[in-house]
Amino acid sequence: MTEQTYDVVIVGGGPVGMGLAIDLGQRGHSVAVVERYPEPQPIPKGQNLTQRTMENVAAWGCAAELRAARVTPRDVANGGLVTYGTLLSDYAYDWLPRERVRPYYAEDVERLPQYATERVLRARAAEVPGVTCFFGWEFASYAEDDDGVRVGITQAKGDGTRVLRAAYAVGCDGARSALREAAGITQTRRDHDKRMVLLVFRSPELHEMLGARYDAKAFYNALSPDLDGYWLFLGRVDLGTEWFFHAPVPSDTTADNFDFAAYLHRAVGERFPLDITYIGFWDLRIAIADSYRKGRALIAGDAAHSHPPYGGYGINTGFEDARNLGWKLSGVLQGWAGAGLLDSYDAERRPVFASTAADFIERFIREDREFLAQYAPERDRAAFEAAWTARNAGATEVMAFEPNYEGSPVVWSSGGCPSARGTHVFTARAGHHLAPQRLADGRSVASAMGRGFTLLTDDAAIGAIFAGAAEASGVPLDVVASLSAEAVAAYGARAVLVRPDGFVAWAGDEVAEAATVLARAAGVRP
Repeated sequence: MTEQTYDVVIVGGGPVGMGLAIDLGQRGHSVAVVERYPEPQPIPKGQNLTQRTMENVAAWGCAAELRAARVTPRDVANGGLVTYGTLLSDYAYDWLPRERVRPYYAEDVERLPQYATERVLRARAAEVPGVTCFFGWEFASYAEDDDGVRVGITQAKGDGTRVLRAAYAVGCDGARSALREAAGITQTRRDHDKRMVLLVFRSPELHEMLGARYDAKAFYNALSPDLDGYWLFLGRVDLGTEWFFHAPVPSDTTADNFDFAAYLHRAVGERFPLDITYIGFWDLRIAIADSYRKGRALIAGDAAHSHPPYGGYGINTGFEDARNLGWKLSGVLQGWAGAGLLDSYDAERRPVFASTAADFIERFIREDREFLAQYAPERDRAAFEAAWTARNAGATEVMAFEPNYEGSPVVWSSGGCPSARGTHVFTARAGHHLAPQRLADGRSVASAMGRGFTLLTDDAAIGAIFAGAAEASGVPLDVVASLSAEAVAAYGARAVLVRPDGFVAWAGDEVAEAATVLARAAGVRP
């Protein structure tokens, strides 16, 4: 049986797996990606890419190509609309207007179907030395010893077999992850006892109907009183023709025993011509792995966590897993990381997903349920309209969703714990994403970031201290001693140590223990 050796084997070549492969490959590592589908599957999901995700894509060297693959025109808002009862309701307000947090990120949002994103990432991976993709192959077995892992793979359509040897294996193979199961990583689930349908359909007429009522939006959510807080969720694939639709259905629903066209007409509030091209089903649940690592096996993306497609958190959370894990695996493989660095992947990312699920997704469902139980225009129009207006008062979800790693063992913070809930500010805070600023020569801070740690400062002496500590410890560090006065004022610090994933490890005006700061950031000491 053929056996090949790599640094890392990634099972699953969807967007998260390909992003991780690119991240590792750009750092000089050999990576094998195992993906059963020769081509991306044409199911429109994972479309809303946040500003933070586009920062990650830019770091992987393919932001321009991804933007060029956009399907909808630029003037279609990335956010959505919430309506009452039906999509053509008299009551509606904007939801998730992500442009409100744009000043805190270096990139704009983007929107395109996941299969288009995957094509861009596959093309980028093909350009990165060290990345080998086994398209049309699938996971068969997993074994681990003190020196590494052995991943058996077989041809999805054929009788070929191979064994891939590596130091680590990462499961990016979805909610039913075979690698997760083989490695013995357990999950905790919170089922909502809801069977959901995903419809893909074509209807230029629906575009005309919605266009006569609203500005073009990326998606539309109807709060229907009889659905107990669960949404009728309609989204655009392109502008004018193709749509997708998620909604609860009876538990015994099949593709043959339900009138889906009538359901769509009910959701919209009027009849319209349509051509359904895809019918699929999924169970509405929250699932999170009890650990993101077991020995030499790690998991990321839907293999580590899954949730309903409320708010577009899924693909963005998965990309952040990949960006967090990539540099940490690289540090271990290159030998400069301490034992605690790889453990910090679970310590940072798992609490952030738990917070995303509880503080945002399940809160949406609970608050909608409570609102619908208390208010209805049929019972008391004045009370309903007052409460509806109050719901429309701000963009609290967007401003409050600020994943951070406060309290992480590898950042210099004094308390807190990793969470998806935070605040958007320009101040450089340990454990938080670094907001964009300018260097003294006018360049963006983002343009000066290296693949290792980056020390941003306006003080060459502080830079020299950190450079010496990095050289002595072997921790990769670029020193950029040209922060503008405006950046120093905005960050509230003369020196900011930025991790390879763009999060702040430490910030301050003076440093007496640069070696200690770097050691903690590298996972060498608590």
